[in-house]
Amino acid sequence: MRRLLFLIPLVLAIAAVHLLCAWTGTLYYLTQMTMSAYYSLLVIGLCVVMGYAGQISLGHAGFFAIGGYLAAAFTTRNLAGLQDALPVRMLDAAGLLVSGRDVYGGAQLVVTPWAACVAAVLAAALIALLIGIPVLKLKGHYLAMATLGFGIIIYKIALAVPYFGGADGISEVPPFNLLPGLAITGGSANRIANYYIAWTLVLLGVTLLWNLIHSRVGRALRAIHGSERAADSIGVDTARYKLYTFMLSAVFAALAGVFLTHYNGGIGPSEAGVMKSVRYVAIVAVGGMAHIWGALVMGTLLNFLSLRGVFGTYDDAVFGAILILIMLFAPEGILQTGIMDRLRRLVSRREED
Repeated sequence: MRRLLFLIPLVLAIAAVHLLCAWTGTLYYLTQMTMSAYYSLLVIGLCVVMGYAGQISLGHAGFFAIGGYLAAAFTTRNLAGLQDALPVRMLDAAGLLVSGRDVYGGAQLVVTPWAACVAAVLAAALIALLIGIPVLKLKGHYLAMATLGFGIIIYKIALAVPYFGGADGISEVPPFNLLPGLAITGGSANRIANYYIAWTLVLLGVTLLWNLIHSRVGRALRAIHGSERAADSIGVDTARYKLYTFMLSAVFAALAGVFLTHYNGGIGPSEAGVMKSVRYVAIVAVGGMAHIWGALVMGTLLNFLSLRGVFGTYDDAVFGAILILIMLFAPEGILQTGIMDRLRRLVSRREED
């Protein structure tokens, strides 16, 4: 239980934001805070890959899109015309399909959101495994270019394949019914419930990663980040740890894609764009490569400002500039700079006095 005490400030902050918005009559801000939570789930997963496993990934928008697009396609594409096919009959017998009527009154048969979510996440994990085995043997800018290529492939597939809606994407994605009376949907009546659903998912993700990095696996990852050769020499299976961490981060990204797609009621190819991946890397760099709390705070703040339209048409340029500035002046992240150390020393001196 003592390990869970670190969550108390985050829980209090989540509740404080809700109360502040209710008090000021700005509950509509919770919509962007909910979306920021899902993006932050991807960011903290990427933080572990970059900060602990020492791998640079410019393709995580691709994993987000895999989760979102597969969940959207499975829950909207009508299988009524294929109901006599063996795979469809098997899915129906297993209770993984739901029937209804489309907007024209015709019969509709689609995959349930729960089954679609599981399939999308498993697909992302499998793809991460298949590309991770060869790609993670690369290092430095070679790895960055390889993951960038993967992201471009996913973007082109989303843009060109009619099944995924082409340039229009997929719309009219149904709500994700988690429990009776509790669904992931963007309606204003469900705004507060969805805010807490999103941040509960983030809390679970932070707890998992926090326990991971403070375990034997986390020590192995820190050793890999410090020196891969040294880690190899003391018996750390570097290839396996890097691959599993990459897969875990892909699962986080896919989950974020699934939930945000149901919340928004659709997804478009821009979610798989290269600049999305650059944005996620920039956020991790700002918060600190090996600083989950920093990545979470900066991910929430920067995504909220972006979603509120603060940066306007210069949105992508702002994130690109942020990445350059951080790499030049604070490569360890703004929460890891000497400023923070000086503040800690100042506080400790006052306590001594």
